Amino acid sequence: MIVGLDANIICYALDDAYPEHGKLKGLLFDLSPENKIALNPTIIHETYHTLVFSQKWTPEESANALKVLLKNPYMEFFNQTIKTSTIALNLSVKHNLGGRDALITANYVANKIPTLFTHDKQLLKLQKITWKNTNLTYKDPLL
Repeated sequence: MIVGLDANIICYALDDAYPEHGKLKGLLFDLSPENKIALNPTIIHETYHTLVFSQKWTPEESANALKVLLKNPYMEFFNQTIKTSTIALNLSVKHNLGGRDALITANYVANKIPTLFTHDKQLLKLQKITWKNTNLTYKDPLL
């Protein structure tokens, strides 16, 4: 199984200051060949921004934690492309998504990731996005 992660889920898993941390602290440590995660540049940089500017981690702490995550052998990293951006623009119009949410969703859809773990209420309301022959389901791992 492979799931895409939203920045809020990574922040909860990394930072014990969040009340959600208790439920998600093992998420990033329980990875295996049968339990992989997907990430992309938007997610990494949103996580960095939140940890440094909202949670008051030092830039070094945040960067180091994310570098460790990026080196995990059970993590798939998907770059952004013109195709990703084009899909994101189409999803923005079709589903009234903001730019970052559309880009995150498009990245996972373009790479055929079936599930995105998020705590974003707007995304969870959508439940599922379909692009061509690919479905992406939004799930809250806290429920």
